[in-house]
Amino acid sequence: MTITKSTLTRGTAVAAVLAGFAYIIIQFIHPADILASLSTRRWVLVHTLSFAEAVLALIGITGIYLRQIRQFGIIGLVGYLMFGFFLILQASFTFAEAFIAPLFIADAPQVSVDVIGLFGRYAAHTDLGPLSILPEIGGLLYVVGALLFGIAVIRARALSRGAGILLVMAAALTPVAGALLPHTLERLAAIPMGLALIWLGYSLWSDQHTNTVALQIHADETPNDCAVA
Repeated sequence: MTITKSTLTRGTAVAAVLAGFAYIIIQFIHPADILASLSTRRWVLVHTLSFAEAVLALIGITGIYLRQIRQFGIIGLVGYLMFGFFLILQASFTFAEAFIAPLFIADAPQVSVDVIGLFGRYAAHTDLGPLSILPEIGGLLYVVGALLFGIAVIRARALSRGAGILLVMAAALTPVAGALLPHTLERLAAIPMGLALIWLGYSLWSDQHTNTVALQIHADETPNDCAVA
């Protein structure tokens, strides 16, 4: 199989769509951030899925960025870098939640609870050092990164502007939901973000398909033009 730019672009589009679906599903099956959940298969499954979602989303937004790199400008670059760093942080943390935190259940249960409670807005009883600022850093990267990335999509006019608008709305909704809703309901604010990733991935796939068809038509017509000439 020949690997082409078109093939890679479609692959990133599929990655964005899968990441969006995974992000939505996770919110409905995520177990409570308590010690009892750590020893369950569901905990490992959900956080492994979350790790995969972060990796797929990073691949997806990279393809979306490269498709519009000339039109994205500085705002798009900053948005991509911030959103991308958030996804790297998410992948790292969910990997630790899935495979490292459960190792301390017997010897240091409070440490395990405090680690998994970082993003669940639970007050830590142990000194977690630099880890304690992860929620603030992650929240900033997520909200501002997605906001700028969405604005860049709207301005670029290469992919669906509706998808860009939804991404901006999803980013803006997150801090509002965090301030007004309990953590269990706050998770539902991730649904618009998942839908935005799905929409952007579909838009990228459609755009690439359109370009491929146009190039094929041009290639088919070129020999005829030469013959007439």
